[in-house]
Amino acid sequence: MHMYGNWRSAAAFRVRIALKLKGIAFEETFIDLDAGDQHEPEFRKINPQGAVPALFDGDGPPLTQSLAILDYLEETRGGVRLLPEEPRARARARSLAQVVACDTHPLYVPRVRTFLMEQYGLPRERMLDFLRNAFETGLKTLETRLGTEPGTGRFCQGDAVSHADLCLVSLWVGTGIFGIDTAPYPHVARIAEACLALPEVAEAHPLRQPGAPGV
Repeated sequence: MHMYGNWRSAAAFRVRIALKLKGIAFEETFIDLDAGDQHEPEFRKINPQGAVPALFDGDGPPLTQSLAILDYLEETRGGVRLLPEEPRARARARSLAQVVACDTHPLYVPRVRTFLMEQYGLPRERMLDFLRNAFETGLKTLETRLGTEPGTGRFCQGDAVSHADLCLVSLWVGTGIFGIDTAPYPHVARIAEACLALPEVAEAHPLRQPGAPGV
């Protein structure tokens, strides 16, 4: 397998974790999002959306969108299961994953931040207020659900890692990059720390990838 990603991309991070947890060998080409490599014609041929990750598995076009890739890996590869078998538990894990991947992460990606500043003249500090609100809204939702719903265990859904945890930890790492106050979210913090203690998650961490500060 060959993936196009970026060190800071939360979406690439969660796919990278899944590949490592399942023991799938892969190569990763890092796209410099800050330099605008995603807008180059060569990359637009790979993903017309100009976003990462894009995953090639043998012949055929690449797979895009992190949740779709996670489902593909779960359905086509063995190794560690990353979704529960029981339908209701599986639906809850997917629901928690979507809080991050569908409702929170899209609001703070570079193209949104750039659009707000360039098209609407939003000062950087106001843009950062918008970004913090996106993080806080997602974190509050996760905190409430993880603290009140009976499905929560060591991880988001019971005691096994699922897609929900991959998404949660990708959001959690972003709080450090963007300076979000995490004190109000102890349940999220506990599960994020359990995820980060796994060797595969530690290896996939954004700050350990080429292009990251200090790497």
